[in-house]
Amino acid sequence: MRKNRSISASRSRHRERARRWKHSKLWLALIGGPVILAVVAGSVFAAGGHHRSFPGRRRASTPPAPTGEPNPDCTLLVPRKPLSARGLATPYELVATDPAKGPCHEANADQAAFVEAAVLTEDGDISIYHPLVIDKGRRPATRPARATVPKGSTVGIWFGFNNARLTLRASGHSHGLHEGRCVNGVKGSVFGQFAYCNAPAFFRAAHDQAARKKLGIPALGTAKDGLPCPTTRAFSVVDQDGSDNVVTHYLADAHGRIAQNNAAGRAALSGTGRVANRGDRRHRHDGRPRSAKVSSPVDLANGSDNLLLTQFIDPALGCRPFTAPDQSGDGRATSALALDELSAAAGQKSPIALIPRTDPMALIDGRLSTEKTDAYRVGVGMPAITGDGDGDGATYCRTLFGDPAGIRRVFDDRAIFESAPSPDPGTAPNLYAFLAARASQTFTDLGCERLLGLPDPVTLTRNGDGLVVDAVLAPLGTTRATPTPADGAPTATPADTDPHTADGVPAAPNSSGSASPGGTATPSRRG
Repeated sequence: MRKNRSISASRSRHRERARRWKHSKLWLALIGGPVILAVVAGSVFAAGGHHRSFPGRRRASTPPAPTGEPNPDCTLLVPRKPLSARGLATPYELVATDPAKGPCHEANADQAAFVEAAVLTEDGDISIYHPLVIDKGRRPATRPARATVPKGSTVGIWFGFNNARLTLRASGHSHGLHEGRCVNGVKGSVFGQFAYCNAPAFFRAAHDQAARKKLGIPALGTAKDGLPCPTTRAFSVVDQDGSDNVVTHYLADAHGRIAQNNAAGRAALSGTGRVANRGDRRHRHDGRPRSAKVSSPVDLANGSDNLLLTQFIDPALGCRPFTAPDQSGDGRATSALALDELSAAAGQKSPIALIPRTDPMALIDGRLSTEKTDAYRVGVGMPAITGDGDGDGATYCRTLFGDPAGIRRVFDDRAIFESAPSPDPGTAPNLYAFLAARASQTFTDLGCERLLGLPDPVTLTRNGDGLVVDAVLAPLGTTRATPTPADGAPTATPADTDPHTADGVPAAPNSSGSASPGGTATPSRRG
């Protein structure tokens, strides 16, 4: 009996974890560690531009530890002239959209917002800059790196969020939204986790530069499985809301201070831990640590399809993403949403996964909206919906789960992905199991069962701790095979007869079968 209670408690903990994973793409923010830091760590890339003048140090109370569910609705205050060098180096400020729902703190990984900019020069050179986000009324841990925007450059900015609905608002009495040509959705309905400023102009300029051979976009290359390397528009990569969120990382300490992910930020935040430890009995009189560990900054990451592709799927397949120097990170090469979309536009062959009208971020109160879908598409450089079935949810589901170029590729490459690390070891022990679980949840979130009149073709197996350890994909509309149980673990109930979703929590569909970020339902989120 005690063992059964232990298993039940373990599964309850997993369901709670899975529910939070479904609520936001937090899984990638939790992994931290050297994998991400090695990709985007760095310091100042170039001089130039101007800085916001920071007044004398103001002490602010440490953000309270979150109790219960964090406020899912936060607002990001956009600074003056956000497309300029000075605007890029001016921190954005995070506040609660409705303070009655609770505060919003950037250091809380469940509420963190992220900003990513791409600078395209007239000569076709691209660099990336990650503007900082801090709590309103606080100071950054260290001065943001200077940004360089050469004369004649085109700047695009994209936003990501680790919870449900992010709203953009101009800072103070500025005209930041107008100056940045920022789009947060359509009237009365925000996208949810996504927004952008001047993105259409950036992609137009980039495609023009590429056509004139000034901008070189690397070829996709060939993966270990002999197929072209995937992109953010490959049906083997996308989930229910493709091309969302960014590749930005920030650093945070236990006091809620935030810094850019560069050497200066790490030094500032690590230094606070070293000073705090002085006087401890475990230290010498000179303040150097004897045995106690110095606190290190926490890596805040925006869980996104882009990070999943460039830092997990690509390395597993032996592929290399399109990268550019990071002005805010030592000039180290980094991937970015803008680069991923340019690569996809140039190299992705049919079938191409363009955002469907059933994408949860394209819905308005659960209803399909061509206007909102097009507004989303143009922000990631995709063409508007045509009249030949483009954007149809059923077609998208059928291709995703029935075409060999869809999720079938993940199952065909099982041996490759099983040897790759999982973005969330608390959900699945390897990349294969993680992608399989993600695919099953996508089937639910897109309402594919209703649209196709067919059950989920993915059958998941969980072990006694609730981790997804095996998965089988059956052809659409056929009886699914049952995978062999893991040692000592029962086989999970197939998803089409399970009263819960693949994440182990009840689904909350709206009128279109998916949670709507534009309405009152909380959208499901994963990588």
